[in-house]
Amino acid sequence: MAKPKKTPRPKAETPKGFRDYFGAEVTQRAEMLHKIAQVYHRYGFDALESSGVETVQALGKFLPDVDRPNEGVFAWQEDAEADKPGDWLALRYDLTAPLARVYAQHRNDLPTPYRRYAMGPVWRNEKPGPGRFRQFYQCDADTVGAPSVAADAEICAMLADCLEEVGIDRGDYIVRVNNRKVLNGVMEVAGVLDPANPDNFAHERGIVLRAIDKLDRLGLDGVRALLGAGRKDDSGDFTDGAGLSDEQADVVMGFMQAKRDSGAETVARLRELVAGSETGAQGVDELETIADLMAAGGYGADRVEIDPSVVRGLGYYTGPVFEAELTFEIQDEKGRPRNFGSVAGGGRYDDLVKRFTGQEVPATGVSIGVDRLLAALQAKGRMSAQAEGPVVVTVMDKARMSDYQAMVAELRQAGIRAEVYLGNPKNFGNQLKYADRRASPVAVIAGGDEFDKGMIQIKDLILGAKIAESATLEEWKDRPSQYEVARGDLVSKVREILELNR
Repeated sequence: MAKPKKTPRPKAETPKGFRDYFGAEVTQRAEMLHKIAQVYHRYGFDALESSGVETVQALGKFLPDVDRPNEGVFAWQEDAEADKPGDWLALRYDLTAPLARVYAQHRNDLPTPYRRYAMGPVWRNEKPGPGRFRQFYQCDADTVGAPSVAADAEICAMLADCLEEVGIDRGDYIVRVNNRKVLNGVMEVAGVLDPANPDNFAHERGIVLRAIDKLDRLGLDGVRALLGAGRKDDSGDFTDGAGLSDEQADVVMGFMQAKRDSGAETVARLRELVAGSETGAQGVDELETIADLMAAGGYGADRVEIDPSVVRGLGYYTGPVFEAELTFEIQDEKGRPRNFGSVAGGGRYDDLVKRFTGQEVPATGVSIGVDRLLAALQAKGRMSAQAEGPVVVTVMDKARMSDYQAMVAELRQAGIRAEVYLGNPKNFGNQLKYADRRASPVAVIAGGDEFDKGMIQIKDLILGAKIAESATLEEWKDRPSQYEVARGDLVSKVREILELNR
């Protein structure tokens, strides 16, 4: 009789494109999101936690810059093997599509405008790569039902406040604002957009939009080539261009180079470029209004500026678009200096809710890249890569466990993170190694002799680590690394050491 096959053990590995988050990463993200939520709340936005699963029909094909329906989602069909299979469901790929469904479903019970913020994981079934995962966090705020560009201006101001609230200094960021209507006006003047028949020149217009979106990577010369006959890259591959004449290309290139020293000068140049286009003129008026509202609120061009080079989700947004860029330098993997780059973006999307209601509902919003912003705060030294661990109360005498528990309770009640060592206390060196692995700032030591005298030992573990890594001891020679104090001074001495090391 054949032996039954053993069930193979599962591999202990993270699925491809996913990752696990530990300790400091989780707590630091939570702290940052809490600060952002406070700003959103201060602006009058309400929290919304929508379902992580939506029907595929509800998600639709509104994933920015993806033309194919349902592309990039994790989807499955309910009761797929049944006689009457159920709905197709999918994990949400962003927080905006669920908002459209929520607003359409509950609009009779919600205020208009409806201002909401949402934070949580989203999932995209895309090819993973370095720094690109299939699950990641988003942090959004949106206003639905407000047609005025004052709503867009408010989002820009709130975005600036969020960056400063979490620790990005003024001068280390800029919120850049553009308008899709201005670009449409430029397309109209360039002869690749016919307002009477938007389907005309769709092919050429698509190439132009993709070329503009590649400005950062290709530079002005590369974009110019794609506007004309085409471009050959370094590998020899040739990409067909839009076939614009030199005069047509001049209009588009003029738009991309329209930024001037002041917002007023930039607006004036844009108005020249869209002359004759009603849509373009409306977009310029909106940019001018946003600039005026920003200035009235105390948000000068050092924080929020008009910048025609901002191109985000060109097939998705319908009006103002904005992007928060961090301007300080970091070093790339090869040690070369570069700007940190974008950490947030958004804009006006007036067509999303219409899918459910049949009526156009104005909406505008922003999404903050959580992982990117956390990385920026670490690069600026606002957050360490490793969070401070708990105070560890070591165990010298298992019979005195109640005394150790009493000490740790006092520390916790005083607001100090603390734990009793719960491993095998036989080897005291292992207890200190444990404290080191936990990045503990302080170890509390007490055995029978200390308890009899009413005293305890408090070891400064941060000082010990600094002495170990320091080239000299001059800075620390007058500071002891271990103290003997009265049992009643436990909390005050631990707090003193923690403050000294901050």
